[in-house]
Amino acid sequence: MFRTTLSVLALCVLSACAAPPLDDAGPGQVTRAEAARYEGMWDDGIWVPPVDGRYLGPDTVRREVAYWSDEPPGTIVVDPYARYLYLIQGDNRALRYAVAVGEAGKAFSGNAVIAFGREWPRWTPTRNMLRSDPELYEPHRGGMEGGLENPLGARALYLYRNGRDTLYRIHGTPYPWSVGRAASSGCIRLYQQDIIDLYQRVGHEGTRVKVLNAAQSGEGTGPLSG
Repeated sequence: MFRTTLSVLALCVLSACAAPPLDDAGPGQVTRAEAARYEGMWDDGIWVPPVDGRYLGPDTVRREVAYWSDEPPGTIVVDPYARYLYLIQGDNRALRYAVAVGEAGKAFSGNAVIAFGREWPRWTPTRNMLRSDPELYEPHRGGMEGGLENPLGARALYLYRNGRDTLYRIHGTPYPWSVGRAASSGCIRLYQQDIIDLYQRVGHEGTRVKVLNAAQSGEGTGPLSG
């Protein structure tokens, strides 16, 4: 997947594939303001390409939604089966972010905390990656510096439980077409623009994260009972 990233991103920039401006519309459409959130931007000297408008829809753009939860404001709730991440706002509201979910994203559930975050983080392939596809991953055995080709994207949040690394990450992705879909690998991935936004909103140390299991999927999208 690394082999084609730069060429695809370059094509995206050259073709000015930002989402087209839209009139403000109802909940079934993307508004002008929502589309503008995914325009290209400079971040720490790196040009983050715009998200192609073809990948932006009412189910994938960041927006505030009704969400019923007993979790305190500032908590992150990840629903990997619905492919959404919610940042609790209070008053039965949350910011909803669409995510791409790999198999690793469904391998963990329950509570954790963000131990730390990194901007344009370094990435190192896991032993399983090296075993499963040595041709692809072996060149990166020693790690890959942060940048547009790095699979962790512009930001990464590292989840710990009881002081131990869960190996679960919430991070950006250089592959915007994957957002809102199942993926073959990786944890929880957001559009670059969305992970930058989320990173700015949460306290990187100690932020509570709740990851739902399959039976809990959809929890919070309807009023609490009882």
